[in-house]
Amino acid sequence: MSSESRPEGEAGSGNGQEEKAPRETGDGDRADAPEEASHASAAPAASEDASAPESGTERAAGPAAQPAPQQAYADRCYRSPGALAGGVLLLLLAVWLGTDALVNGDARTRLSAGSGLLFAVPLVVAFTLRPAVYAGQQRMRVRNPFRTITVPWGTVEALRAGYSSEVVADGAKYQLWSIPVSLRARKRAARQTERAERAAADGHTAGALARPTGLFGLGGVPGADGGGEKRAASDQAIDELRTLAADHGESPEAQGEVTVRWAYEIAAPALAGAVALAVLYATS
Repeated sequence: MSSESRPEGEAGSGNGQEEKAPRETGDGDRADAPEEASHASAAPAASEDASAPESGTERAAGPAAQPAPQQAYADRCYRSPGALAGGVLLLLLAVWLGTDALVNGDARTRLSAGSGLLFAVPLVVAFTLRPAVYAGQQRMRVRNPFRTITVPWGTVEALRAGYSSEVVADGAKYQLWSIPVSLRARKRAARQTERAERAAADGHTAGALARPTGLFGLGGVPGADGGGEKRAASDQAIDELRTLAADHGESPEAQGEVTVRWAYEIAAPALAGAVALAVLYATS
């Protein structure tokens, strides 16, 4: 303060106008300084405001904003291993006999062999290799020898396995050819359950000494079976299908109508072979 007042007193004694000029310029400089400071402070604020949407878009485009990928659900397939093995053996036998007749037979024998193969091979495929049940999140697809039935879970009324496996949907009953019911397997499972319960009651564990039972000692080992009720393969498959129907029956994607498609690719060759065999036997 003292250093600024001394020059102002000396300048005022020489000229009064010179004393006002520095003050006006000084006031102007002081007046302009806040404006420059305000512009300087406004520029970073504007830059921050401009950068704010960019940071927001960067956050929105980041990994957190990406939707989680939906896990695909693989269809379950139920088939009969015995039917598959039998079908392969029958096809090999038909190819062996048919090839021998076509190569070494006369004209009529070749016609008979060709007609027989045309009739038999589709039927073997239809009853052994074709049957399957595919179960997904939305529907169940039943592939029988001559039909393919698509059953949404919302239309399933019952799934049961008595002497055969079947599904009831929209008031109609459809057989499940690929899930055959074996009474022998049920009895075996019941015996295993009874043996496990008896072993648990006697205090045997899985690490107990092995004691063979049954015919020639091949009936099993008490205490070696796991706990719980044993189930036949067909009953386990029906239980899994019931669980899928109960879990997905109420979802909107599992609604719809039951559709049935005939397997013309199986029926047409078999019918043609049957007609050819009938004509050959009629003209013999």
